[in-house]
Amino acid sequence: MRVYHFSEQPYPDAWLPGQDLRVTLANKHCDPQVAANLYHRYQDEWMLADELGFDIMVNEHHATSTCLSSVAAVTLSILARITKKARLLALGYPLANRTDPLRAAEELAMIDVISRGRLDMGFVKGVPYEVAAADSHPTGMMDRLWEAHDFILKAMTHQDGPFAWRSDNYEYRAVNIWPRPWQQPHPPVWITATSLPSAAPIAQRGHVLATFLGGYKTRELFDAYRTAYREAWQRDAAPDRLAYLALMAVADTEEEALIRAEKVAGYLRTIARVPEPYRNPPGYGSVADNVRALRAGGQRPGMVLPSGRTIQPITAPCTDLIEAGILFAGTPDQVHDQIVRFNAAMGGIGNLIVMGQGGPLSHEETVDSLTLFGTKVLPRLKTLDATVATAVA
Repeated sequence: MRVYHFSEQPYPDAWLPGQDLRVTLANKHCDPQVAANLYHRYQDEWMLADELGFDIMVNEHHATSTCLSSVAAVTLSILARITKKARLLALGYPLANRTDPLRAAEELAMIDVISRGRLDMGFVKGVPYEVAAADSHPTGMMDRLWEAHDFILKAMTHQDGPFAWRSDNYEYRAVNIWPRPWQQPHPPVWITATSLPSAAPIAQRGHVLATFLGGYKTRELFDAYRTAYREAWQRDAAPDRLAYLALMAVADTEEEALIRAEKVAGYLRTIARVPEPYRNPPGYGSVADNVRALRAGGQRPGMVLPSGRTIQPITAPCTDLIEAGILFAGTPDQVHDQIVRFNAAMGGIGNLIVMGQGGPLSHEETVDSLTLFGTKVLPRLKTLDATVATAVA
């Protein structure tokens, strides 16, 4: 099992009670000097993660105080030079909100070369509240994502001089990227998914399916991927085709770990703080998704725990988040056992992404948590048999 360390690089000083944190939050609340210190701090934590044997995940968001990474390519470019061993995962590049996939192909190829072949390319649809910030159209987003995906892979693999590309979405006269990527034919591709129908297109292309914070119900999504993969490739999907992201907090005592976990869970606590007009732009979600939302009265669906209780993850206590498989927290032995149990329930996964820093968790707490995980949990996970129970349930 590979383990990626992730932080959204939050700016929690701007998280005032009752205030929306995305799209409309005025940037006067961002002190550039504070932001500079945070950027340097998060880079230091990623360098520590590299030394400890973690891989690294970076994402991007826009017009939000919960994520200072508005350009993933900048962070990845720095990490490509200052880290030594870690694979660098961009999860992700919101292709459906970008108007220039040629620039994305050039950015990613350059990062892959600087890192000497350590890049993992993660392509995502993009969240609904950033449609307005990108001035993109909420309809046809998946079509734009897959076309941009196809274009980027062709740009990276075509080596015989310029080619033209013309469609309703993109038009280029002469595509000929320099440099071409280090990894051949191109860096590995990851795609995020949350719904069962979205698993098949990813499996049919042989890409890694990644999903976030879905808890034990994630098994259904992974099995849908495995079924589609077997049909497309006439063999079982290897565990490294699957990835899961969870929150993480480790300490010498369970009590201290839960204190840290509540701070990391600040990520969850702020998810819903989006101005209502931007939450669900017409055409972004499917008809079925909108019907479900209407039937639920606009309320977020609850998550059913293994014990049968239903919780709301954005408000649930950390003990419930642990039971749900959304959070791994405790002493090193407790965290190891939680991950082993979750891995078995998922039928074996090859990639675990842990949000080891979130919300107001301090640098000192993050360093201690990462060090405990890296020295006392990670070595055991790297030898974990991720192939257990891979048969579809």
